[in-house]
Amino acid sequence: MRLTTLEGLPDTVARPGYVPADHGVGIVHLGLGAFHKAHQAAATDTALAASGGDWRICGVSLRSPEPATQLGPQNGLFTLIERSAEGSRARVIGSVAGALCLGPDRAEVLAALTSPHTRIVSMTVTEKGYGIDRTTGGVDPSHPAIAHDLAAPEAPIGVAGLLVWALQARRAAGHPPFTVLCCDNLPENGPLLRGLLVDFARRTAPEVADFIAAEVAFPSTMVDRITPAATPETLADAEAMTGQRDEAAVETEAFTQWVIEDSFPTGRPAWEAAGAMFVADVKPYEEMKLRMLNGAHSMLAYTGFLSGHRHVSDVMQDASLAALVRRHLAAAAATLPELPGVDFAAYAEALCTRFSNPHLRHQTYQIAMDGTEKLPQRILAPAEVAVSKGHSVEPFAFAIAAWMRYAMGKTDAGEAFELRDPREAELRRFANDTDDTATTVSNLMEMPGLFPKSLIANPRLHRSVTAKLDAMRQSGMAGAIRTEAGAQAQ
Repeated sequence: MRLTTLEGLPDTVARPGYVPADHGVGIVHLGLGAFHKAHQAAATDTALAASGGDWRICGVSLRSPEPATQLGPQNGLFTLIERSAEGSRARVIGSVAGALCLGPDRAEVLAALTSPHTRIVSMTVTEKGYGIDRTTGGVDPSHPAIAHDLAAPEAPIGVAGLLVWALQARRAAGHPPFTVLCCDNLPENGPLLRGLLVDFARRTAPEVADFIAAEVAFPSTMVDRITPAATPETLADAEAMTGQRDEAAVETEAFTQWVIEDSFPTGRPAWEAAGAMFVADVKPYEEMKLRMLNGAHSMLAYTGFLSGHRHVSDVMQDASLAALVRRHLAAAAATLPELPGVDFAAYAEALCTRFSNPHLRHQTYQIAMDGTEKLPQRILAPAEVAVSKGHSVEPFAFAIAAWMRYAMGKTDAGEAFELRDPREAELRRFANDTDDTATTVSNLMEMPGLFPKSLIANPRLHRSVTAKLDAMRQSGMAGAIRTEAGAQAQ
């Protein structure tokens, strides 16, 4: 039997504390993937049970029809498996009212975006999905979706194009603007998205550019819940736990965190019931998460993948690499301003515990993707601070070297793999056009729009990255890890 109803579920499976059909749709979410289902959809499920309201979600996939084909036949229901050291538990989520794919369901998607009942449009489309020029903060005309939508703004396919089109249509119809809620790992993601939309509007619909800048709310957020991609084992576990086949099941850790700027002019769900923190300034929490959790994640992903560790928990079983993870966390924490009520050392220790969870099959190869989109805020931003404060650059140099070694696209055994990066061809060319390691470092550092000038011009960092990358090439990643950990211990 396919999961289509809440009836007949075992008592061991948690279910919504409300009748889903009694609540209307108030949120459109772009990017209907595993993370949204494990984080925002789960939090909204809890909020509906606590305080009700018409806050169910219309989920939209911008590219793949798979999320819609998974959730559609299940009436939006899916199983969320939460894994901890104590074991796993299943919960069926009822907050998703429907699932659409922009291609075949364009009319329905546009209707949802312009509906007067839609008060929030949220998104998890990954860092590369927006088409932001990191130098200007505006649109990147070379991004495929941006290029398409600049040429055909009346038929948008990307985030910026869809949102500007919808806000323009709502204004013409006399409907208030929705709140735009970015839930991706971007620095100051609210203002960043506002800048993207204003720039896109100035190019395609200048009459609404100032309206978007002044009248549309773009609260910043910090989201945190480690969520690996679903596997056949995920679906098998969901079926064993619920007694029903669930094509949309996802797994995640028990931990969850959401820090949100409290700026919702047209209302919001009671997400605080799910533990969300509403604050005036998200930036300190965002920097903590990006530099510590995400920065360490990226470092261990490149080193772990290339040293034969498939999962993050495997990395933490490697004593040498686990020591380097702890070093990176400490170095990242040292770049942060004090945050009242937060103990960075305790946060780092909690992260190590989360990374060590053997029940969570989070693949290093999954985390390693899209490095050019992730590196600036995760590794390079704290490296800049470390340089300016005169701190050791060794932890960040090691992470940068590991990314460069990964960018070569071959394991130590010579087996080729896909980088899964939007700048893959460019990366491979710069990483492999010379056997001289110092030249490789210079080539990759000088890729347009990636490394800040202060790091490119820093000879201490350049020397350190070159030495570490050379060790990775000469001794293999596993050997370089042991050498680096040994040097740290001395």
